[in-house]
Amino acid sequence: MLTVGSRGSALALWQARWAVSRLEALGEAARIEIVHTTGDRVLDVSLAKVGTKGMFTKEIEEALLAGAIDIAVHSLKDMPTELPGCLTLAAIPEREDARDCVVGALTEGARAGTSSLRRAAQLRALRPDLEIVDIRGNVDTRLRKLDEGRYDAILLAAAGLNRLGLRGRIAEYLEPERMCPAVGQGALAIETRDDGGRAQGLAASLDHPSTRAAVTAERALLAALGGGCQVPAGAYAHIDNGVLHLRAIAASPDGLRVIRTSVSGDPADAESLGRQAGGELLALGAREILEAVYGRP
Repeated sequence: MLTVGSRGSALALWQARWAVSRLEALGEAARIEIVHTTGDRVLDVSLAKVGTKGMFTKEIEEALLAGAIDIAVHSLKDMPTELPGCLTLAAIPEREDARDCVVGALTEGARAGTSSLRRAAQLRALRPDLEIVDIRGNVDTRLRKLDEGRYDAILLAAAGLNRLGLRGRIAEYLEPERMCPAVGQGALAIETRDDGGRAQGLAASLDHPSTRAAVTAERALLAALGGGCQVPAGAYAHIDNGVLHLRAIAASPDGLRVIRTSVSGDPADAESLGRQAGGELLALGAREILEAVYGRP
């Protein structure tokens, strides 16, 4: 029996159960082991202040390296662009909706909650009238805070609401042309030890090549910008008629400066296309934005 490691939130457990169901369909019994991460424990500090590189994955990866679990299931957008040695992304299943969405009402002067520097910066550019405030917690917690009246609206990933059967809570979808999503948003990451073992082989059967190509381009762009999950940047790639199209942005936290670029090419060149787009963003001014945010290049 394989052991699948996961965070304990409702969304994380949905994702883990999805993986277990696919493994069982392949004839492999599996069970879920909940692993508590730093990101689950540190809830009183803004993600933009503490950074998120590995905050939601480090302890799960440690369990994987120690052999306590065989497979880890993550939201891909939580994963740093560099993996620990001896681990691999054995599968990236077919992507859900990559868009951001609004729950609640973004009326004039509304109080909007988000924990994402990327979302906040783009929302300030789109709607300078809004009061944008930090919000932490899993999807259920954020919805509860909204329902309690602490916010007029919150921004979330559409994929998470869809997976939890909460599509009806979505008031507005934000298309990538307006709100460029986080790198890997809507995609799952199935991580295993890179040892050629049974877990790696079974997990690999869950891979979706088109999704992998798209997120490979996005993650290559993020790596070019420094690799952190809280870099104020977004990227969205998709394949249309055999051509990979990647759009990307970098934004100053105040929303006064939004830099955009786009590239297209062969999906087989996904990584180089991502690096190219990242280089273009840096040349257009993203380097200065990152220096201002982090105090370093």
